[in-house]
Amino acid sequence: MSTAVAEIHEEEVVDKELEGFTEEKFDYDDEFQSKIAALTLRDDEFLRRAAHILKPEFFENQGEACLVDIALQHFNKYGCSPDPASVVQIIKDKAASKVYKRETLAAIVEARKKLIGIYVTDKAFVEEKVVEFARKQAVSNAIVNSVPDLEAGNYAKIEARIKEAIAVGLNEEGVGYDFFAQALNRKLARIEKLTGKVPPTGITTGCKELDDLLYHRGWGRKELSLLMGGAKAGKTQALIHFGRIASFAKYNVLYVTLEVGKDIIADRLDASISKVIMKELASKAASVATAVETVAKTAGKFIIHEFGSGTFSPSQLRALIDRYKNPGRNPDGTIRPPIKFDMIIVDYADLMRPDIRTNDPKENSRVIYVDLRAIAFEENVALLTATQTNREGFKSTVAKAEHVAEDFNKIRTADVAISINITEEERAKGQARLYFAASRNQEMGVTVVIKQNVSMMRFLEEVISVE
Repeated sequence: MSTAVAEIHEEEVVDKELEGFTEEKFDYDDEFQSKIAALTLRDDEFLRRAAHILKPEFFENQGEACLVDIALQHFNKYGCSPDPASVVQIIKDKAASKVYKRETLAAIVEARKKLIGIYVTDKAFVEEKVVEFARKQAVSNAIVNSVPDLEAGNYAKIEARIKEAIAVGLNEEGVGYDFFAQALNRKLARIEKLTGKVPPTGITTGCKELDDLLYHRGWGRKELSLLMGGAKAGKTQALIHFGRIASFAKYNVLYVTLEVGKDIIADRLDASISKVIMKELASKAASVATAVETVAKTAGKFIIHEFGSGTFSPSQLRALIDRYKNPGRNPDGTIRPPIKFDMIIVDYADLMRPDIRTNDPKENSRVIYVDLRAIAFEENVALLTATQTNREGFKSTVAKAEHVAEDFNKIRTADVAISINITEEERAKGQARLYFAASRNQEMGVTVVIKQNVSMMRFLEEVISVE
């Protein structure tokens, strides 16, 4: 049989196999609905695009419907998905106020256990189908709700209701903010912050004086914060310190190191937590382990990833974050629940590579910093990184914005830039100065003189003065 004849025969066989084939309609079953519910509880970007089309009554499982309601209310008020601790507290509050009946509460608890273990590998597919799902449910509800109007002859209402349901679609641009309509909400939010009813949105630095100088009373979510300093000024030590403090405050921290190995980062963390100098970590291994185990009981996650210099890109960071949004398998075989990070530290951005490399080093640097800030915004995290000062800045007593190395776009992109300054005399006294070199929302030109203990890797032990 010739090749041409064989090909024709093969096509005929395929055609016969396809005869009578009809495409099945996608079934928005319990499994699919559970994926949507899981994403509403852990994925800010998914909520940004889909929150406006989802309603609790779309979900057949009562427990999932209540959890989706919690997630949607939290997103509408705070602009992000609720963390696991917040979900638990909201459930407790609603149970105490008798919002949930006993059987409803049992369904919520069961649904939450189920959703924590759901691994959403096909997020893009779910996002594509969620529009059809929401439209189908909206139309179904519209038809049911139109029965009284049909009996009363209110056809205009029926038409409007059906049109609204059919018009459901994903929000690609984000929800618009109605400034005047939200005036009362802003007032209430400020009063709640002032009275302490609602804690600051910033990720604490662990230092009240420093928190008070930052607009969000800590490192701002959806913002890029930048530490700058000359060689050996203590940039990595500072990044580790602020990450440790965030973890102690029950925030989940992702630390990406591109210069120092993860083992060294871990050693420095051990020293700072146990207050044991680096060279005595081995001889005091037992007491170090005890100190770390003690704080681990109440701390948030502190996950370290190491990559080679110049090998890690913004898209890889996005993929890493997405990986942790789903359950994973630990080295011992146990299943780890999803982790939603509050703070991401990149040590440091100058050692990243752009997703698309150009021949212009400044353009490469610019897009890296722009992409990092975009990630901070999309993931509702505080993103902290560091950069070098130039030679003039290294020689200066105070490194200012113009002393940033290589590309001033770093300063333009960052929401706050703080330089680390230390003379040899200050180093001998265990002191350093933090200078607010650039900022969008808070006062610039402020200097914070701090006490350090470098041998124990404690970057900031106390504030000596604010000038």
